[in-house]
Amino acid sequence: MIRLPAANRPVRRVFVLLGLLALLILIAGNALAGEPYTDREGRALGGYDAVSYFSETGPAMGLATITAEHAGATWWFASEAGRARFLADPARFAPAYDGHCAFALADGRKVRSDPLAWQIVDGRLYLNFSPAIHRRWQQDIPGYLAQSEAHWPALESEPAARPSRWF
Repeated sequence: MIRLPAANRPVRRVFVLLGLLALLILIAGNALAGEPYTDREGRALGGYDAVSYFSETGPAMGLATITAEHAGATWWFASEAGRARFLADPARFAPAYDGHCAFALADGRKVRSDPLAWQIVDGRLYLNFSPAIHRRWQQDIPGYLAQSEAHWPALESEPAARPSRWF
């Protein structure tokens, strides 16, 4: 092993810190690598207000006049207050799996979702392909989530599902 003189130790520390910074950027980039599922107009959640899912009344349609851009999608909101809450903590309100169907992910597939087939589980918004699939998912949420979590790292960076013509 080569020993650097004491005068070079601060330089070594700088290189170590730069290496750690590069690693953090790489990890953060991978964590945000997925693109969200959007409808044909590029709206996340089909235009529903992400914050409203966490209210007692459930999802409310957002307004085209109150929007925000986040993670490559346009998010609509029913109020300026909801928009502000979302922008303060998007990870809290954005749906799991970039808005893809949680049930399909358990099977290892990225599939579109229906913004009205939803459920909050442990403070996280999950979407499903349809109300019928949502009912199947509810039969074993912990089991399906364990499978979805196992598949998600390999699928996250894959392109987002595309909406069909009829939905």
